Amino acid sequence: MATRTLGVVMNGVTGRMGYRQHLVRSVLAIGEQGGVELSDGSRVRLEPLLVGRDAAKLEEMARRHGLTRWTTDLDAALGDDSCPLYFDAQLTAVREKSILKAVDAGRHVYTEKPVAESVEGALTLARRAAEAGVKNGVVHDKLYLPGLLKLKRLVDSGFFGRVLSVRGEFGYWVFEGDWQPAQRPSWNYRAEDGGGITVDMFCHWNYVLENLFGAVTSVIAKTATHIPTRVDEAGESYDATADDAAYAIFELEGGVVAQLNSSWCVRVHRDELVEFQVDGTRGSAVAGLRKCVVQPREATPRPVWNPDLEETRSYRAQWQEVPDNTDFDNGFKTQWEQFVLHVVEDAPHPYDFLAGVRGIRLAQAGLESSRTNRRVEL
Repeated sequence: MATRTLGVVMNGVTGRMGYRQHLVRSVLAIGEQGGVELSDGSRVRLEPLLVGRDAAKLEEMARRHGLTRWTTDLDAALGDDSCPLYFDAQLTAVREKSILKAVDAGRHVYTEKPVAESVEGALTLARRAAEAGVKNGVVHDKLYLPGLLKLKRLVDSGFFGRVLSVRGEFGYWVFEGDWQPAQRPSWNYRAEDGGGITVDMFCHWNYVLENLFGAVTSVIAKTATHIPTRVDEAGESYDATADDAAYAIFELEGGVVAQLNSSWCVRVHRDELVEFQVDGTRGSAVAGLRKCVVQPREATPRPVWNPDLEETRSYRAQWQEVPDNTDFDNGFKTQWEQFVLHVVEDAPHPYDFLAGVRGIRLAQAGLESSRTNRRVEL
């Protein structure tokens, strides 16, 4: 069958996520497999046009991967009619302006989150995209993790009965940058540059909770900047003005209560860097990035509290692993394929700018709750 090419302007690919997950593991990987297969059996290959501020980095990246198209001029890239699709993985602080340019140029937009720095800004993007008639999508990568796909399978099957609660733990220790280099860029810890774990992670938590268990109706949160001073990429100390930990309780439609801790100041004592425990009347499950284990009502042990006796049982051994039952592809790549089908064939893709608005709304509500010491309803 025939194969055609779809040009995509990729802005911000010199950053960690833009390069590793979106360029290499998604767009280039799609090319290596021959493109995205359409309903008629034909295929669409993605041809990236790299955009960034550092010409040397772009040139070296293009050379490394055998690419010929790169520029530091976003306006020129958006004027290239061979590229009807625009992708943004820049810093949050500059994303909104670039997306507006892409929308005004009539380009379909796929973007990392948050889509903007405020609910108002994100709503403006949604309205402008609707007026321009361009397709738009926001990365919802966590939904495509094998562990959460297994969890979704359990939810859809009715395994849990009535879901009672969700408890999530995310995070790891990010080095301060003095005696070992930090694993995250320094802008993550500067509020003026769009940093902060609440802004970063609550957008994820919103779509995970919304798509698996129900829309968030209220939040009680406490944010913290546990490490007030860090060292940047140049070895210079700087004040951390953004939060590096957030502790929250979310109420969901249907009465489900979710408690999620997010921290870059926690040392890992769990199987994976993120884990969710879901408890229901008929059973429970614990899901991470890849694994998911269950304990149904019929196989639930009968613990009895007795601190005078040494515990000899392994509670972890009393859970059963959920089998893969399918091949799981890279989640970022899977959603890229889904969005391409949305652009080319108008296939469903519910994760649009308005979904991004809801994520930002939750992040702002969490920050407001922490600032005012009160529960915030959505």
